[in-house]
Amino acid sequence: MRWLTARGGGLGLAAMSYVVVDYLRHQSPKWHERLQPALWSVLAIVAITRVPFYKHWSSEFRAAIPFVGSMVFMLSALLFEALSVRFVTAVLGLDWHRDTPPLPDTGQWLLLALNEKLPEALVEILRAHIIGLHHFLMLFMMLAFSVLFESVKAPGLGLGARYMFTMAVGRLLRAISFVSTILPSPRPWCASARFRVPAYPHVWAQKYYVPYGSDANAIHQIIRQDIAYADTGNYLGDYRPDWGSMSFLVDFLRPTASEGPSWYSLLKKAGGGCNDLLYSGHMLVAALTAMAWTEAYGGYSSALIWLLVMHSVQREVRERHHYTVDCIVALYVGILLWKMTGFIWPPEDASKDRRLTKLEKIQGRLIQAAKDSDMDEVRELLEKVELGCQERQNKGPSQAMWLFASVTIFSTLIIVLLAFTWTSDG
Repeated sequence: MRWLTARGGGLGLAAMSYVVVDYLRHQSPKWHERLQPALWSVLAIVAITRVPFYKHWSSEFRAAIPFVGSMVFMLSALLFEALSVRFVTAVLGLDWHRDTPPLPDTGQWLLLALNEKLPEALVEILRAHIIGLHHFLMLFMMLAFSVLFESVKAPGLGLGARYMFTMAVGRLLRAISFVSTILPSPRPWCASARFRVPAYPHVWAQKYYVPYGSDANAIHQIIRQDIAYADTGNYLGDYRPDWGSMSFLVDFLRPTASEGPSWYSLLKKAGGGCNDLLYSGHMLVAALTAMAWTEAYGGYSSALIWLLVMHSVQREVRERHHYTVDCIVALYVGILLWKMTGFIWPPEDASKDRRLTKLEKIQGRLIQAAKDSDMDEVRELLEKVELGCQERQNKGPSQAMWLFASVTIFSTLIIVLLAFTWTSDG
């Protein structure tokens, strides 16, 4: 199994193999159907065979509670984000989405100019769907699993906790950002194709935005008076279903009668939204994966992953899923957030702590033996320290720890399988 260790670079080779094999879905679907299950089966079998030899289950056990807490925090952040996505899509109505032109984007202009200057082969590479959101998620999962091969510092659950906690913070900041100022979509037709929200604005927008949205004199007056002065007449009301204790969400989600009685069913349609969501959630995931890979593993594969991040950035802009500013902000927010959450992982090496503790206990005897030039005594004391640490490491795990290990591996493999299935289309 030496090929998967950090020194052998096997993790980077496995990661790049996954990206290449998955890209075959566009080039050769038949080979993709054959190679992808084979690759995942090999990686899963190799990981499972390493479980009995893993020495850091006690560290994983201590990291389990932060891991679960981070997962709950991330799910809560994603729920808040979904509510915000639906709100910013619905509050102005579909007519606003159809009629409002996209903002000027110099990054899009630059890519169009490069299409005319660069060789056609290079332009086709830039256009290719080499990597997507699900790839970055899977690359991180492979990184976390590599603790079984000591390619990454244990605990793997600690690394996962940091990743999810950082992503949750990033998602909350993202939702707060795009809900604060609503920006028109780079794809004006998107909202009409995906959402069934009313065509007209919400009562709030009818009162506070519509009369002052395009008239320069009206804007000047509202700035000078600092009060909504326009007479809007009778407001157009919305359909109001009875959602019980969740009825307060009606004003935010603006459901229609054709969308069914459940508020949760509306959120499942939110997806990535349609109007521009500053900053890009895809690029946040990509940046966090690249930062985790760089810090935990390093090497040539980290440089390749950053190249894939840059490729994904230009594709997001090229295909007008986002404005250039969305991708740039997502990159530096992801980098800064990862740096700020360094307190979660990696923990101090427990074996080093134990060794230092034992050395402190015998410090006086070591100094005295050194003063007496008694090298045999010095050697004997150091051997006791080393043997004590080895005995602690070689002590077999308890039955409870084996149960925890089995549950952890099984549940993690299920999560990987579900994530792979649900995000396989990006």
